[in-house]
Amino acid sequence: MAAGSKRDEGLGDAVVPADASALGDAPRIRAILTAAAREGRPVSYSELLGELGFRFTRPKMRAVCRTLAEVDRLCALDGEPDLAVLVVRESDGLPGQGWWVGGAALLLGYDGPWEGAAAARFIKEQQQDVFDYWEGR
Repeated sequence: MAAGSKRDEGLGDAVVPADASALGDAPRIRAILTAAAREGRPVSYSELLGELGFRFTRPKMRAVCRTLAEVDRLCALDGEPDLAVLVVRESDGLPGQGWWVGGAALLLGYDGPWEGAAAARFIKEQQQDVFDYWEGR
């Protein structure tokens, strides 16, 4: 059997390389996050990269984070809540620095710390708004 994870294997056990363009595929990432929102759950950076066919690396995470801004732009055009708030670190369940410095929190009325209890409460509230929007849709 060829080396690689089960995720990388296709018919005949041939390794299928992940398509790097998936990191910039806003409609695909939006669909993954919309499905998670309907299920009422956040998505870790690692999980999102895995859904796209990649193992977690910082460069891939940064690439997908750039795409999250486009995902939120598409959501806004359709009158839907931002989905990037659902993408969180496994370590503490909070979005990474890019989400905070991108201005989303300020636009939502939050000007507190990016970590800790206050940030966790704020993120849970924002995620719940997204879950409520997508419930039953």
